[in-house]
Amino acid sequence: MIRDALGCAAWLGLLAGPLAAQTPLSDPGQKSVRVVRTDTPPVIDGDLSDAVWARAAIIDDLHQTEPVEYADPFEHTEIFILYDDNGLYIGARLHDTDPELITANNMRQNDSIGEDDRLYVTIDPFNERRSGYWFGVNPNGVRSDGLYRNVSEFYSDWDSIFYAEAGRFEGGWTAEIEIPFKSISFDPTTDTWGLNFSRGVVRKDENLAWVSRNREYNPSVSGLAEGFEGLEQGVGLDIVPSLSISDARTFSNDALVPDDARSSVEPTVDIFYKLTPQLNASLTVNTDFSASEVDDRQVNLDRFNLFFPEKRDFFLREADIFEFGGIGGQRQTQIPGLNALGQNGRPFFSRRIGLSPGGAPIDLKVGGKVSGRVGRFEIGALSVRQDALGDIAARDLSVIRTKAGVLRESNLGVVVTDGNPGANIDNSLVGLDFQYRNTRLPGGRSLESDIWYQQSDTEGVDSDQAAFGVGVRLPTNEGFRAGFQYKEYEANFNPALGFVNRRNISDASASLGYMLRPRGGYLQSWLMLFDVQQVDFLDTGALQTHAVFFRPMVLRNRTGDEIFFGYRKFTEGLVDPFQISPGIVIPVGQYDLEDWGIQLSTGNHRRYAANMRLVRFKKGSFFGGDRSDGFVQLTWRPSARFRGNLSYSYADIDLPQGSFETRLVSAGIEFAFTSSLSWVNLIQYDNVTETAGVNMRLHWIPEAGRELYFVINHNVEDYDRDNDFRSTYSDMTAKVNYTFRF
Repeated sequence: MIRDALGCAAWLGLLAGPLAAQTPLSDPGQKSVRVVRTDTPPVIDGDLSDAVWARAAIIDDLHQTEPVEYADPFEHTEIFILYDDNGLYIGARLHDTDPELITANNMRQNDSIGEDDRLYVTIDPFNERRSGYWFGVNPNGVRSDGLYRNVSEFYSDWDSIFYAEAGRFEGGWTAEIEIPFKSISFDPTTDTWGLNFSRGVVRKDENLAWVSRNREYNPSVSGLAEGFEGLEQGVGLDIVPSLSISDARTFSNDALVPDDARSSVEPTVDIFYKLTPQLNASLTVNTDFSASEVDDRQVNLDRFNLFFPEKRDFFLREADIFEFGGIGGQRQTQIPGLNALGQNGRPFFSRRIGLSPGGAPIDLKVGGKVSGRVGRFEIGALSVRQDALGDIAARDLSVIRTKAGVLRESNLGVVVTDGNPGANIDNSLVGLDFQYRNTRLPGGRSLESDIWYQQSDTEGVDSDQAAFGVGVRLPTNEGFRAGFQYKEYEANFNPALGFVNRRNISDASASLGYMLRPRGGYLQSWLMLFDVQQVDFLDTGALQTHAVFFRPMVLRNRTGDEIFFGYRKFTEGLVDPFQISPGIVIPVGQYDLEDWGIQLSTGNHRRYAANMRLVRFKKGSFFGGDRSDGFVQLTWRPSARFRGNLSYSYADIDLPQGSFETRLVSAGIEFAFTSSLSWVNLIQYDNVTETAGVNMRLHWIPEAGRELYFVINHNVEDYDRDNDFRSTYSDMTAKVNYTFRF
């Protein structure tokens, strides 16, 4: 592995030398603003003519982070700040030299706005530079919000109640945002918050920020908002009753066996109470997940489990607190084909609760959570009662997570889990982690490091139940970047409430790269990356996986189009036979796998967008046979009210033991009748299981915190592989929830 890294470092040096980055512009340094209290809150309607805005604090010195950090922006921005007892109010006038070219393709509420022009507000109400919230809006008034996890990573699955509207004027667009203090946690003893603003103009691939460092803006890189006082949260109580009515049918496809049909009416209540402005408590009774989005299908062509992300709202709230040791972080070494290995060893993974191994829902009778801050401590505690499933008895499942802020930007934490959702065997786990962050190195550089240790305790197992890891990263968005991590997972390590797909291994990886950003011209950036990873068996020292991934060119232009070339080489050591497809078994042995690929993607803001990838394995290098892969995704956005996308991926495999092919097709059709009413349809098919599924969701959000869903799922399967698809399962659910806020 070391020889591979040194060889690539030489190549990167040769490539980067003649193209050395120009001298960067200077950082304007720390910025601050004194917020203005108002007796009369502005009306949030996207119109800045409200007289109260004339008294607001004003920020108009945003600078570029892309394409040239600290350069003057192409487009001017004015931001207005007010607050009262109940909320923070942001107004913005976003000038545009070509207002008819403003990108506003998305009209579906709570959807991603990253492909549109947008404005984001980042707040750190504790001013500790370790965590925070972000709130955004696009020119159609579509809201988007989330948390920061691991200090610098966006976590967009968190949703809160806030209000935003947008409008147009002759020279651009306007935005108004209200962030209720009831929706966030804050420190009432401080009058200073971390605050930042960012703006995106996607057709120019231009990003702006008020404060940035190394082209980043997050809670550790922000300005200051001074002068907060007298903030109120009322009673601090949210009561969210829900009612779902569903009808489901499992088809027998046997004339002698009747279909299994059932109907249900499920009331649910979620209660959220602010014990203090810093600490939240929540209770859920008879939890229902019927309106959650379905998983994207994946086809597995290796011998290790896949990783599917969490999509259920109850578990997404304050999910950043439960992150541990940087595991699964966006800045880890990620080699295509080993993505799930980056998630290996999570001590807590909420999909273990309320879902069977096959993904079927399991009833949760009651659950409680406490999360927030006490002084310099972040605290998260969750406990749920999971119903019985088959031979597995009903279980109490619990996790406690706490982190203490140390140094200037770092954390020291502990996690404890108890319960086993998948077996009638007791299991618990204790873990310790330390996350070091320093974003103030000379030259705008940053240093990040994670150290963690876990010890599981499974009934009937006495030894080899530990895991540990250490990682160091020098992330940068210009010039050289590097990272290294090493992890071990003993043979009986078992985080029953977490995620593990490989045990009895050591896992070492390293990454080295160089980002070139030319000034002027059509090219925005040129990234060169080299990643290497080696996984060995702990007990024998034998090789399990060795992987090299070299990308000499990842080119991005100033309109967001991107192309990259990549080369991968794997060595896989099989100690057990591996069934890659029905009737096709790879025998024990060591195999060299080698491929090259090219990927092209257009800017997602375009009316017609595409993402295409072609991978070709060197002849005879895929487990002794041949393999070619391909992927194409096409998106059509004729207006903000309609979006259609179609994706197709394939793998053609010819092995000495036999040949087979995999096909995965997905089609999505989305209608946004208004910014609050949408109809989303997803169709997925794969030829491995010969099943197809349809998911339809009609979603109405008349106001933040009040929602109505109508969901239909229908699955069909080709039992006899003769293109005679028959229904296997269908369900129809109507669900309404309404937030009462006190």
